[in-house]
Amino acid sequence: MSQAITAARPYAQAAFDEAQKLGELKSWSEMLSAAAAAVENADLQAVIRSPKVNAGKLADLMRALSGNNSGKAAQNFIKLLVENNRLLVLPEICALFEVLRAEAEKSIDVVVTSAYDLSDAQKQKVTAALKIKMGREIKLSCETNRELLGGIVIRAGDKVIDGSARTRLSELAVALA
Repeated sequence: MSQAITAARPYAQAAFDEAQKLGELKSWSEMLSAAAAAVENADLQAVIRSPKVNAGKLADLMRALSGNNSGKAAQNFIKLLVENNRLLVLPEICALFEVLRAEAEKSIDVVVTSAYDLSDAQKQKVTAALKIKMGREIKLSCETNRELLGGIVIRAGDKVIDGSARTRLSELAVALA
């Protein structure tokens, strides 16, 4: 995994730089996402690994799978990945690209897990508080997990804020032991 990320990092940075220069971050994101999803298919992985497959035909196939509506630079990027045998790291390239994009757009994806469904007012309150705390636009998604008993768990990137009743009870049990 760490080798794949190491191999993917310069490609993700190059893709981001080109997409930003062209003002096409969203379309590049969609193209990379589609290509990464395609590459995760086991049958396509077998085709990619096969020495019998012509690189030109593989590039054409990948360009078709990643969406023909992407620009020439994006299509050339796919061709470059084929030529350098880096198609299999496309999921990592896509993930790193999305991190760079979120940083550039000053936004962050936040997942809020709660024991019960949050009302619209509660979602707005959490979003507003996180926006102030993080200084970024918040893209909020909500999940429900009844095992939390109460409270919420907020995940934003590598930060976790755990305010669940289950965690508080576990901490109390450790303190009493």
